[in-house]
Amino acid sequence: MGSPERLFGRKRTLHEILGGGLVADVILWRQKDVTMRIMLVALAAWVVFEKSGYTLLSLVSSVLLLLFVVLFLWAKSAAILNRPAPPLPELQLSEEMVNEAAAIIRTRVNALLLVSLDISLGKDSRLFFKVAAYLLLIYFVGGLTDFLTLSYTSLVIVLTIPAFYERCEDYVDKYVMMGYRRLLQLYVKLDEEYVNRFQHLVLEKKLS
Repeated sequence: MGSPERLFGRKRTLHEILGGGLVADVILWRQKDVTMRIMLVALAAWVVFEKSGYTLLSLVSSVLLLLFVVLFLWAKSAAILNRPAPPLPELQLSEEMVNEAAAIIRTRVNALLLVSLDISLGKDSRLFFKVAAYLLLIYFVGGLTDFLTLSYTSLVIVLTIPAFYERCEDYVDKYVMMGYRRLLQLYVKLDEEYVNRFQHLVLEKKLS
């Protein structure tokens, strides 16, 4: 018995398509603890921002204020009571780390600018239509929900749909391919019955 037909004629597994590393393991729930933590943190962040009325700026400011107050009181009380100061690591960015980050950002920005230039000058029509379609999709979706809810929903989809598909890919591929063949048959039927007839009528009018 041959292997089942896969969507898009793919030969690799879903894990390989997703990169085969830690990211793929998290998305496909092979690192269940990590995936669950990400889901819980995302849910907590959504609840904090959406339900409590906090914004990102106000939350960060509140957390930093609380942290600085605690450390300040700890350091002052330690000095008075002859106790050790708070064990804080030395917070400093190395020049090598900054240069590596800058090089990565520069490469990505230059690639984005090059693609933007090709689109603006009409050198890649297919890419132009793809970008235009994505931007229109983002525009319509953005009008239906806010950025925070969209981000949380997207994360939930990324962490659930691929894992579900991997567990049921034989059934999903089977019925999707079946539906695709039926749509293809319907298209051929409509093309034969209506499009060809219309073209035939147009040709007759031109000849008459």
